[in-house]
Amino acid sequence: MARLQILELPEGANDERAPFVLVIDEATTDPEGQLVLASSDFEGTCQRIGARAVLVFEETIEIPANDTSAYLSSEGGDGTTVGSVHVRVEPDFEQFHERVQDEIRKAQGELVRALNRDA
Repeated sequence: MARLQILELPEGANDERAPFVLVIDEATTDPEGQLVLASSDFEGTCQRIGARAVLVFEETIEIPANDTSAYLSSEGGDGTTVGSVHVRVEPDFEQFHERVQDEIRKAQGELVRALNRDA
């Protein structure tokens, strides 16, 4: 089954968004060796999706920028984990603390006003 990949190109001075090329690899061929694709209107496809070009290959094309193997985790022969990435996210409690204190002061003020009305 064919794969779709995006190859980002360097941005030009007048580009509104990052230019890219659509890369289709592992494309199937018929017995005559012709590529079998649902559409061969690559110019129309480029215009519709904003690509600079569409490149089609029978072979597997590896685009280094699309390499996600660093995110995969596999077990090595000795039982160790190879290629895993760990990310630690630490919250900013200072802003949270300030917001909680503001809400407490607001609630206390409303309580005092309510008690004064009832008295």
